[in-house]
Amino acid sequence: MTTPQSPKNRPADAQRRSLLRGAGAAAGLLLARGPIAWAASAGYSKRAIAIVEAAGTIDMLAPLSLNDDEFDRWAYSADGMTAAEIARFHDSHIKVFHQSVGLGGPDAYTDALNYFATVNGFIARYADTFFRVGRVRDLELARTSARIGVIPGLQNSEHFRTAEDVAAFYKLGQRVSLLTYNSQNRLGCGCTERHDCGITDFGAEIIAKMNEVGMLVDVSHCGDMTTLEAFEISKKPVAITHSNCRALLNHPRLKTDEAIRKMAATGGVMGITGVRMFVRGEEPTTIEHIVDHVDHVARLVGVEHVGIGSDADLLGYDALPADQRKKLQSYYKASYGFREKIDVDGFNHPRKVFDLTEALLRRGYGDADIGGILGGNFRRLLSQVWEH
Repeated sequence: MTTPQSPKNRPADAQRRSLLRGAGAAAGLLLARGPIAWAASAGYSKRAIAIVEAAGTIDMLAPLSLNDDEFDRWAYSADGMTAAEIARFHDSHIKVFHQSVGLGGPDAYTDALNYFATVNGFIARYADTFFRVGRVRDLELARTSARIGVIPGLQNSEHFRTAEDVAAFYKLGQRVSLLTYNSQNRLGCGCTERHDCGITDFGAEIIAKMNEVGMLVDVSHCGDMTTLEAFEISKKPVAITHSNCRALLNHPRLKTDEAIRKMAATGGVMGITGVRMFVRGEEPTTIEHIVDHVDHVARLVGVEHVGIGSDADLLGYDALPADQRKKLQSYYKASYGFREKIDVDGFNHPRKVFDLTEALLRRGYGDADIGGILGGNFRRLLSQVWEH
């Protein structure tokens, strides 16, 4: 899901000056604290701790913060991030965050330029804590490093005016692009459109260019026909970075078994999300129901094709200020079916990866398979797509 965002209306040079002024402030902030010393005392099993430590978790839809005010402070304010906020990232033990938002409309190109300037500036400001992931070797570095990897991406492709823009944004750090958000654009149709036109000629051209430069094609928010045709057109594996299974819940944002099978046939991976109305249609909705979706994909196409795309930051949607949550919900059609809560019980806090690991263990998954779900499967996929 993730809030559609537009960068603040600041001149680009003013943004850069603000970031540079704050760059030195990051030097004294808390760095990684080594092994997960707190995890055993928090009640997690030794086996779960060992799996998480080894896995190098990749969350393939994980904005650094959903809270606009918080991220603005981090990116633009002289105060910057606090030591406690940086510790939150290290304690999560998520080693790679796919930082991605939805941009669209007539200013999509300019907004995207500002967005990548902001994200790249943020990463540079906190270089002791974060680094940009853009090459295959960076994926292994993130798994073993004290620093946290960030993959810049976008949940729409409206900023591509021509195929040449794909290469230009690749140079700015973009490594993943979702073809359409919920609505129709020049490439194809989104999942909440009444009719799905499928991939257009322009969309096919963009997919070919993404394959050429090594940018991952994502179809998470695409309509059914657009999703299926993307698998046919792309010459490289295609991802569903953050969605769930329509066989378990009839929701337009979720993927059919046909789509999941065709995704797997390309070599792709599907990231399971913890957004409540995508997990279960009734209450209670817990982390066990997230694992139901993991189970479904694993049984349908193999455990090597399932991963995590939580579609939330470390604190979740329900922690947002009321005005921001109201604004977020206003972007979506009634078919999204918002409920009182957006996050899933047990998957709504910074240490959620440990709880998910314990849930997978209870379900009978082995250590190697859990390691693949947490990070190994997406690491393999990204290595295949980015290597060119």
